Amino acid sequence: MKILTTPIEGLLEIYPKVFEDSRGYFFESYKQNVLLEYGIAENWVQENQSYSKTGTVRGLHFQKPPFAQAKLVRVLKGKVLDVVVDLRKGSVTYGEVYKKVLDDVQHNMLYIPSGFAHGFSVLEDAVFSYKCSNYYNKSSEGGVIWNDPTLAIDWEVANPILSEKDQELPTFDTFTQMTKGGI
Repeated sequence: MKILTTPIEGLLEIYPKVFEDSRGYFFESYKQNVLLEYGIAENWVQENQSYSKTGTVRGLHFQKPPFAQAKLVRVLKGKVLDVVVDLRKGSVTYGEVYKKVLDDVQHNMLYIPSGFAHGFSVLEDAVFSYKCSNYYNKSSEGGVIWNDPTLAIDWEVANPILSEKDQELPTFDTFTQMTKGGI
């Protein structure tokens, strides 16, 4: 595995070594000892999978403490633009957005520490999978609206398909005021 740091502390890009031949391909999608070398010592307790059509935007979501979640995200089939926003109170990169294309060609992954809002736009019909370091808790869910003017995220899709819930999330500025500077 090749693991790259990003401009946001703790957020890592992961590229597995893919072995291809006439039968197809093989790669190690999770290797605890390698991830430990980079400080990823999560106890993954839940794994989720979704299918989304091209043009869908999901997010920006997070879980509040004590149910905050780190995530290890990847695309099993298709292509997404993965988007994270640093919401960690006191972080020097608070409010910064990071985007990365994840697909079934590179088989790349993103490690997202707890304290980030996460979402993705679907560039090609996609099966998305992610490991979570904590269990989902409905009363701890939160989010920031996908089209927030302060964050000004280019989701790279026209006329996005959205859930009702995702259309009613607070703005980044409202979130910042409500949480007194983050989670």
